[in-house]
Amino acid sequence: MQRRTFIKSLAALSLPATAIVPARARAALTPDPERLLDLAPGFGYSVVSRAGTVMSDGFAVPPAHDGMAAFPGDDGRIVLVCNHELPASRSELSAFGNEYAKLPLAVRERLYDGGGGETPGAGGTTTTIYDPASGRTERQFLSLGGTEVNCAGGPTPWGSWLTCEECFENPGTTRSRGRLVTREKRHGYVFEVPADAESLVAAVPIKGMGRFEHEAAAIHEATGIVYMTEDRHHSLFYRYLPDVPGELLEGGRLQALAVRGRPTLTTHNWAAPLVAPGQSLEVEWVDLDDVDPDENDLRLRGAARGAATFARGEGLCAAGPRFAFTCTIGGPARLGQVWSYTPSPFEGDARETEEPGTLTLLVEADESSILRNADNLTFAPWGDLVICEDTKSQCSLVGLRPDGTSYMIADNAYSDSELAGVCFAPDGKTLFVNIQYPGTTLAITGPWHRYAEAAAAS
Repeated sequence: MQRRTFIKSLAALSLPATAIVPARARAALTPDPERLLDLAPGFGYSVVSRAGTVMSDGFAVPPAHDGMAAFPGDDGRIVLVCNHELPASRSELSAFGNEYAKLPLAVRERLYDGGGGETPGAGGTTTTIYDPASGRTERQFLSLGGTEVNCAGGPTPWGSWLTCEECFENPGTTRSRGRLVTREKRHGYVFEVPADAESLVAAVPIKGMGRFEHEAAAIHEATGIVYMTEDRHHSLFYRYLPDVPGELLEGGRLQALAVRGRPTLTTHNWAAPLVAPGQSLEVEWVDLDDVDPDENDLRLRGAARGAATFARGEGLCAAGPRFAFTCTIGGPARLGQVWSYTPSPFEGDARETEEPGTLTLLVEADESSILRNADNLTFAPWGDLVICEDTKSQCSLVGLRPDGTSYMIADNAYSDSELAGVCFAPDGKTLFVNIQYPGTTLAITGPWHRYAEAAAAS
């Protein structure tokens, strides 16, 4: 298996912007006899979820496993809430297949969009109760349904999962994938799923968080502010200031990030390097109105007001005192960027203009980089970023250290499916990741700290 070598620096996490760390050879991965995922030596996995498996509620596990988070459960169990990125045009692949009309009324009333009884929203979330001691899934059920293209999202400090629709669809009947698709409601929202839910929850859109092609979300724990990415070629980086922290349905203000003194900055670096790797920029925030628009123009109106635009904002996570997010096609080679946002000490307060937050370009991938087309990511307990690739071919799981070195953790050498949903168990001992198609969740265990240290020293 031939892979690239990494030469760019993750310098802005801890090193001066000028630091360039030499490439490090990666350790060989161990081929998987089950042909699911090759892992670093000393690591193994258990299968947590497979598409098509009958769940505890009698529904089938949907395919297209995407964003995911792990929460503490009872007696050492782990609760996984997982997105399924399916549109209404694939309603036959939903948890209830083509049996929507046969569902009890109590179930149908909890689904967001029944699709006229013919093409209900096929996306949503499943919740899995997993026992790390035995490596077994004990219970699994549909926890949100009737939504579409649930791509990423993010966990909240108050014990829930924000699941994001990466679509913008209006009510009516259209033709898609050779069939007529009916929608009863507008799509393009964020929904909240309690981690302690015991069954299907009512799907209620948080309209104050905006209607656009949502990707990921992350919470500023000190204030309850929610940051969000958008998966468009010219997207915005948003924040939602809730009127009541932790009560997102109570309303709030939606804003977009702008760079001070550089209105409507295009951060893509496609035609010209407008932002250098390692460069930090002071930011301000632009108020947005009509955040539940009829037209998919929120990003356009935000840019017209001075907001910076990004090249397909995707993965987003808290990373110590900062937030890290990816732009899958950013950089001159269009092979991806990793950014960080450092909040102001007065984040969301009028005083933040005195000491503004900062935006920093950490990494731009090129042909010599080990990491390409970064997507979902998480912050490891030992201080590294662990990033999923979403390339057009073989996708890997890559660790990036604060000193700029990188190392391979896993590789999907057996299909062209992206990896997604990467997250650690609350105790940091298990890493969960999804092979999106046909849809498999794996729980990976091994000598995490030792391997990261050895990879950096090799």
